[in-house]
Amino acid sequence: MLIFDLDGTLIDSNGVWVEVDKTFLSRRGAPYTKEYYEGVAHTILSNCAIFTKEYLHLEESCEEIIAEWMELAADKYGTEVPLKPHVKEYLDRCRDAGHRMAVFTACVPEHCRAAMARHGLESYFERVIYAQELGVDKKSPAIFRAVAESLGVRPKECVLFDDSLSACKAAKAAGMTVVGVHDEWFTDTSVDLREVCDQYIQDFGELL
Repeated sequence: MLIFDLDGTLIDSNGVWVEVDKTFLSRRGAPYTKEYYEGVAHTILSNCAIFTKEYLHLEESCEEIIAEWMELAADKYGTEVPLKPHVKEYLDRCRDAGHRMAVFTACVPEHCRAAMARHGLESYFERVIYAQELGVDKKSPAIFRAVAESLGVRPKECVLFDDSLSACKAAKAAGMTVVGVHDEWFTDTSVDLREVCDQYIQDFGELL
């Protein structure tokens, strides 16, 4: 079973959220810092909102914070966000080889569906599993074991493709084979990804 992350792995979308964060913070006179980036990167929106509310001591509710983020992101997933290089070619090869494939993503479901529809990705995957709907981050080995179980396979039968260091660590600890995917927005973790993952790729062209 091949399990793919979406943001930063299949699609080049992390830049959208960097710009959303910078705009949100600038509206409140706050700088975009490494501490803030580390607090909100690669996690579900509800946890991002909790962190942001506490970090900036905001009076707005978490729901209001999320609503502003969604407004700032607008429809970019359905109109602007491109695929990462060679994604379609690799997915075609995997499908032709008879591999089962699924997506496990922290992406907002409506954004995920918009991006997948725009690029015609739906037919490749038997399931899309949303961390947001599960209410958990992709940072625990237990969640990766649960995802494998929900797909009817054992973790050792799974290969995860992800650009997140924390997700790759968790999947590896759960017993999965892990392929780290380079993303230009998170180059500071590339050295650690190379150490943690079974393989590290600049893009999917390396696997063709």
